[in-house]
Amino acid sequence: MSLDVRPVRNGSGPVATVPRRGLRARLAKLDMKASPYLFISPFYLVFLVFGAFPLVYTLWVSLHDWGLASGTRKWVGLDNYSYLLGDEDFWHAVVNTIGIFVLSTVPQLLIALLIANALNRRMRMPTVFRIGMVAPLVTSTAAVAIVFTQLFDRDYGFVNWGLHLVGVSPIDWQASRGWSWAAIAMMVNWRWIGYNALIYLAAMQAIPKDLYEAAAIDGASRFRQFWQITVPLLRPTILFTVIISTIGGLQLFTEPVLFSVGTPNRMDGGPVHQFQTVTMYMFDNAFGHDRYGYGATVAWALFVIIIIFSLINFVFVRRTGGTK
Repeated sequence: MSLDVRPVRNGSGPVATVPRRGLRARLAKLDMKASPYLFISPFYLVFLVFGAFPLVYTLWVSLHDWGLASGTRKWVGLDNYSYLLGDEDFWHAVVNTIGIFVLSTVPQLLIALLIANALNRRMRMPTVFRIGMVAPLVTSTAAVAIVFTQLFDRDYGFVNWGLHLVGVSPIDWQASRGWSWAAIAMMVNWRWIGYNALIYLAAMQAIPKDLYEAAAIDGASRFRQFWQITVPLLRPTILFTVIISTIGGLQLFTEPVLFSVGTPNRMDGGPVHQFQTVTMYMFDNAFGHDRYGYGATVAWALFVIIIIFSLINFVFVRRTGGTK
């Protein structure tokens, strides 16, 4: 590459030449600065189109009396939010959602952590067991819900049959609020325990084996090694799974909808809304009763609830010795 030179006088000495930066050098410098932003730009472009815009548009809709079928478009300001605060059905759905979330998320992550610890040890055919943990995840959600609905059937379900063998009376899983929460939570746990277990297993395999060998030489038991070595080093991963499980658990929709097979309106979550979640209530208002504006309001309320619970979980994990 040819370079342009400019004469430069250094006192009374000979004339020196300094190369002038050419176009190619400027492009190379620009490439170094702009390339990272270009590489990540596709994600942000997709997010703006399919994430940010729908979020803002939903906020705009929530400020209207908006009907899809009726064609109503009337500005009501914060009236939908005022009504939401006093809506007993909404708060009933919030309690249902939190109840199912607690029954599913807490046991799910604890069991996944124990399973991952077991799979991290030397065992025969480890790949087979690890693939088996993924099987529930690749199974159709509808198929899973149908099978579990049959398992928890009041008259002919396998679970009630097993309870009858030990002298327990049959349980109407759909009619009772607490039992319906437990049944749906079991469905969610069966589906997602393996997923979280594989995430924990991948993180465990990155822990240096020298730490366990040194602890074993010092006489530490396997339980103590797990509690004082594995768990502290897994806290960033645990924080990730807690946040992801919180988002998914509070948005629970498919499992309770398919669990309500046989009811007049599946979005009701049972005759007395005993397992109606917030997402079901949102869908029922937006599309079942043509209250699209109020459905958008419920969606924004759910967004705020997810943010609050995610922050609470984040602070809790950090306070118990989590990531800095």
